[in-house]
Amino acid sequence: MTGSPEQRSLSFGAEAAAYERGRPSYPPEAIDWLLPAGVRDVLDLGAGTGKLTTRLVERGLEVIAVDPIAEMLELLSTSLPGTPALLGTAEEIPLPDDSVDAVLVAQAWHWFDPQRAIQEVSRVLRPGGRLGLVWNTRDERMGWVKDLGQIIGHDDAHGHTAELPTPFTDIERHQVEWTSYLTPQALIDLVASRSYCITSPERVRVRTLDRVRELLAEHPALANVSGLALPYITVCIRATLA
Repeated sequence: MTGSPEQRSLSFGAEAAAYERGRPSYPPEAIDWLLPAGVRDVLDLGAGTGKLTTRLVERGLEVIAVDPIAEMLELLSTSLPGTPALLGTAEEIPLPDDSVDAVLVAQAWHWFDPQRAIQEVSRVLRPGGRLGLVWNTRDERMGWVKDLGQIIGHDDAHGHTAELPTPFTDIERHQVEWTSYLTPQALIDLVASRSYCITSPERVRVRTLDRVRELLAEHPALANVSGLALPYITVCIRATLA
């Protein structure tokens, strides 16, 4: 893996379109579990192209999307023109104090400086507000998904954790198993949009994507199919601002 963590966290703009085409959404059960009853104003922090934002807007919530990458927010605004989309980071959230009922972070908490992010999230949340973290991880118990992990790196649901110190309480963890349906090309886009692939030397990137194409062409479960079923384990963590 090449590049510093900060460089990799900001690399997604180069493959924003592939990210939008290939990345999965989030299961309704996970969002139900993350959000408290009566929530109205939600910050999607590290919103990317709006995979989670879309699901929140569909629920009739007032959503603000924040991300540090302009190319990602441009795609989000194209699909969600009525949703505020602001350039910003978890360490410097461009919102006033006590402005939202919940902050959700999808696929991004591991990129943040946790100490500074906790301070900022605490600042923008109203008292009793909810912080929810969510990650999609591939379920590698299925043969071809495990083979994919050997090419692009294994996904481990147990690897996603977060230290959420005071002032957060009632910290809980939950998992949801579900299946994403995608085309073979979308699987290639999924791999192309991963930070390690984006920041790898060109020869390594090309070889990685070629190996994924070989898997699609040669694996008995994948060859000559127009659609794939990719199983996921979605990891959720929630906490309440005291």
